[in-house]
Amino acid sequence: MGESLNVGMIGCGTISGQYLATFERLPDIRLTAVADAEPERAQATARTTGATALSTEQLLASDDVDLVVNLTIPAAHLAVSAASLDAGKHVYSEKPLGSTLSEASQLLQKAESNDLRLGCAPDTVLGTGIQTARRVIDDDLIGRPTSATAFMQSPGPERWHPSPEFYYQPGGGPLLDMGPYYLSALVHLLGPVRRVVGMAGRHLDERVVGSGPRAGSRFPVEVDTHVTALLEHVDGALTTMVMSFDVAASETPKIEVHGIRGSVSVPDPNRFEGAVRLRRDGDAEWQEIAPSAGFRDGGRGCGISDLAQSLREGRPHRASAELAVHFLAVVDALERAAREGTVVDVENRCTRPDPLPLTRR
Repeated sequence: MGESLNVGMIGCGTISGQYLATFERLPDIRLTAVADAEPERAQATARTTGATALSTEQLLASDDVDLVVNLTIPAAHLAVSAASLDAGKHVYSEKPLGSTLSEASQLLQKAESNDLRLGCAPDTVLGTGIQTARRVIDDDLIGRPTSATAFMQSPGPERWHPSPEFYYQPGGGPLLDMGPYYLSALVHLLGPVRRVVGMAGRHLDERVVGSGPRAGSRFPVEVDTHVTALLEHVDGALTTMVMSFDVAASETPKIEVHGIRGSVSVPDPNRFEGAVRLRRDGDAEWQEIAPSAGFRDGGRGCGISDLAQSLREGRPHRASAELAVHFLAVVDALERAAREGTVVDVENRCTRPDPLPLTRR
C-alpha cells in the first residue's frame, strides 16, 4: 500500500455526496471504484468522480481497492461489511455498524481474525467542536466532570427525506440513527458507559412522507421513537440523554458537561464545527473557546483519513469499530432497561479514543 489508500465505495445514495466532497481534499484517500444496487447511480457517481463503476462483486474482487466504504442502508451493513472483510479489504461503515450488538460483534471479530481495520461513523466527533470541548475537559478547566446532558429532539426525518421508511424499521429509530453522534461524543468527553436506566415509547403508529414524488404516502412505525436514558460513565459522571422523533421543536442545548468548577457547552455532535463555550465558577457570563483540537474544516470521511494515517503509523484509528460496538451494547442495555424497568450493566466496554490535535484536512 502506498501513501494513498485506495477506496471503493458501496452505496451511492444521499449520504455519499458528503463523503465525495471530503474525498476531493484528502491527499491520503483515492476513490477508485463505486457500486450501488441501482447501477445507474454508480455510473452517475463514476462520471463525476473519475472512479470506475462496478458491481459489488467486481469491486470486492478488485486489486485496486484497499478499503471499502459501506454507505448502504443499515439493514445491509452486516452483509456488505462481512463480504468486504472476507475479500481481504479494510472497511469503514456508515453507522450503525450492525443492526444489533451481535451483528457488530461478529464483524469486529472477523476483522480482528483477518488482521484488518474496521472503522465506523460518526467521525464528526473528530471535528474542532467535540475535540476542543474535550480539551477543555482534559485541561481541567471545569474540574472533575460530574454530569452531562445530551438532547436530540426533532419531529422526525420524514419531513425532508423522500424515502424515510428505513428510519422507522428495525435498525432505525432516533437512538440508532442519531444516538451514535451523541454517545460517541460522550465517550470522547467522559469515557465509556458502565450502566444505564431507560424508558422508551412510540406515539404514532404511522408516519407521512413529507417531500419528494411520494409525498403524502403513509407508512408504518415499527420502532420506538422516543427514548429517555440515564447513563453512568466509568469514572462516575452521570448523563441524562433524550433521543426523540416525537418533538415538534426544542431549545434545549445539544450537549453540556458540568464539572465541580465549571461547565462547558458542546456544539451539535452531528457537525464537525461549532461554538464551544466555557463558564467557570465566578464567571459573569459564558466565554467562547477558540478551536484548539480536531480536524479543522472537517467533513464526513475524515475518519477514513485518520484510519489511513493509523495504518502508516501503526496506531489505533479513532472512529473505531470498538466504539461502535460499545454504542450498540449501550443500546442493547437501554432496551433491556426499558423493558424490565431496572438498572442494566453495559458488559461491552471500549477504550476512550486518543484526542486529536488541531489538524487541517
